[in-house]
Amino acid sequence: MKSYKVVEFGQPMQKVEEPTPVPKGTEVLVRITAAGVCHSDVHLWEGYFDMGGGNKYSTAKTMNPPRIMGHEIVGVVEAVGPDAKGATVGQRAVVYPWIGCGKCWHCANGQENLCGTPRAMGVNADGGFATHALCPHPKYLFDYGSVPTELACLYACSGITAFGAVKKAQGHDIGKPILIIGAGGVGLMGVQLARAVMGRDPIVADIDPKKRELALKYGASAALDPREKEARKQIMDLTGGTGVGAAIDFVGAESSAQFGQRALARGGRLIVVGLFGGTFSTPLPMFAFTGAAFMGSVTGTPAEMAEMMALVRDGKVSPVPVTTRGLDQANDALQDLRKGLIMGRAVLVP
Repeated sequence: MKSYKVVEFGQPMQKVEEPTPVPKGTEVLVRITAAGVCHSDVHLWEGYFDMGGGNKYSTAKTMNPPRIMGHEIVGVVEAVGPDAKGATVGQRAVVYPWIGCGKCWHCANGQENLCGTPRAMGVNADGGFATHALCPHPKYLFDYGSVPTELACLYACSGITAFGAVKKAQGHDIGKPILIIGAGGVGLMGVQLARAVMGRDPIVADIDPKKRELALKYGASAALDPREKEARKQIMDLTGGTGVGAAIDFVGAESSAQFGQRALARGGRLIVVGLFGGTFSTPLPMFAFTGAAFMGSVTGTPAEMAEMMALVRDGKVSPVPVTTRGLDQANDALQDLRKGLIMGRAVLVP
């Protein structure tokens, strides 16, 4: 088995050759056919998340290097453990990576993505920047139908993350388009899933003109630069003067969250997904004055994964642009993503 491991934070991942693992118990060995490179991989590789004010949240204990990153995994079942009921050799599947401890309240209630002691593949356990990966149970394997392999892997994170956020916006759109902030890979997925779930084209805000152009190409009703002086007025004009009922911030910076707040209608909901970092402050009376709600969104549940993949298999979610690289280009792909040079999503193919 070949893999690329984070051995030291902030340093190039190291190529490692080692024996291919043998599945035990309920485990399933997946031969990886594609693995997405996610922006959160950049933060994990750096070894910290920016918490604002000079504060950093270390990922040292979370990842416990050496670690194989990569949580967007698609592949073929190559071997199954003796208790892996329901999995068959040759089965093609997307792997749900947000695996919990299986014992806590959240896991018992189908919210493994909120588990406090997770076993997430590519984060707390080895993931997909490799030729093979061990999945702990067949229930985490999802059929992707006739979707191209290089696209299918993206639904394990950018897809389910966008879907989980859109589901939180559903019912708060007050008959208007929602606002999506950030038209990177996850944001573009959000555009597609907002159209599929809500039946209307969202407004997109991004500081990059090329990404705004791409958002319009992939279904946004309008695309604007949030730095422009008239940006909020444009939102009001596009929503008949009310503002948006829901804004999803796929950037997660102070400026993007502030813009999302200003764009909300009364009673609106700001959903923060992105991990760019920083701090956010607002006068507390504004919550009572406007009835607004601010919340976070952490990927999505296994049940939401099943719901989303049904939409994907039925052809109700249009593809996003994908750039493929060989597994041996894992370091280059990660750095290009870090520098903002990749439009859409980057995918490694062994």
